[in-house]
Amino acid sequence: MRKRFELFVAARYLRAKRKQAVISLITAISILGVAAGVMALVIALAINNGFRNTLQRNLLGATAHVTLLEKEPMYGIENWRELTPKLSQLPHVSGAWPTLYGQVFLTGPARSSGAILKGLDLNSQGSIEDLRRHLKQGSIEEISNPKTFPGLIVGSRLAESTGIIMGQVINVISPQGEQTPFGPRPSYHSFRVVGIFESGFFELDSNWAFTSLPAAQKVMAVGDVANAVEMKLDDIYRAPEVSQAAEKIGGPALAATNWMEQNKQLLGALRMERVVTVITIGLIQLVAALNILITLVMMVMEKQRDIAILVSMGARQDQIRRIFVAQGVLIGVIGTAIGLIAGYTISYFADRYRWIHLDEQVYSLSFVPFEPRWPDGIWVAATAIFVSFIATLYPARTATRIAPAEALRYE
Repeated sequence: MRKRFELFVAARYLRAKRKQAVISLITAISILGVAAGVMALVIALAINNGFRNTLQRNLLGATAHVTLLEKEPMYGIENWRELTPKLSQLPHVSGAWPTLYGQVFLTGPARSSGAILKGLDLNSQGSIEDLRRHLKQGSIEEISNPKTFPGLIVGSRLAESTGIIMGQVINVISPQGEQTPFGPRPSYHSFRVVGIFESGFFELDSNWAFTSLPAAQKVMAVGDVANAVEMKLDDIYRAPEVSQAAEKIGGPALAATNWMEQNKQLLGALRMERVVTVITIGLIQLVAALNILITLVMMVMEKQRDIAILVSMGARQDQIRRIFVAQGVLIGVIGTAIGLIAGYTISYFADRYRWIHLDEQVYSLSFVPFEPRWPDGIWVAATAIFVSFIATLYPARTATRIAPAEALRYE
């Protein structure tokens, strides 16, 4: 009952029309300040999460979680057939397969372009699973059709820039070429385009092409070797420990790298951006807290007569203190609720309708992704309400020091 009394009085003070309109204005500004801070922080965190998760999905959709490579590139990994089953049995490894990749030139109808040709083991479902998911046109099964030329799947941006279309026969030129008495010379190989993929990551879509492992070995003029053994994990954050275990199996000539190491700078930049964003936008909350402090100080000055009457009627100091604490917390709760609703609503529609477009060549994404998470909303709301609570302590303490006799002397 006592808490209901204090909350009732605090709510009445917020709703009541005052003689000093400036207090009502500052109260409204305080609510809007809290709402603006919460909304801005929710949207900023949604953008950070969107960039991080989208880039991570796109990267891991076309690259391996852990890759075993030669420490010094020489003749390739000849014992990949022995290594693959051993690596597949490591904890958290859901699949392992050999790959062979290298720089080539594609001759399209519009123009030629450099590309990275990657040979896949079509007998391993893990190696083609992500490619199949991002396939925009065509079929992976046509890669190894013996009745036609070897199949080739190219990125959508690479196809657009070179004029390559489905079903077209193109030349793939390998700079490594063939060894002749006069030295190496480029070799020319005919491929039929059997698919076009689109991962959403500009660097992949504009530079990569996929074929079968035997076809890639022929283009690179090597034997039955691979230059990498890729692994997929059931928990991507176990990559460092799996890398160590893979190096022990691979031996001294091979080294393991993982997606965290390969994208260390990008992931570090996103983490730093998140910290800077929280600190910068958190200043808005401090401004809102200052407004709450000013509002309550002015209200204590205006309500001295009311406070004196309540004390004369038996209200204790802790009850007077809780009235003004509740008033400040109510301002924080109302502002936080408005901010959360606005922040999540804007994030939802901005992501659904792709309001903000980007230059893919610069950002590797065509639009700004928004991915708001409910745990962020919880700690943002808790922080905003806590800051509002801290702002109430001084005015609430001041209210308890009002002497009823002094306040009512001239009434």
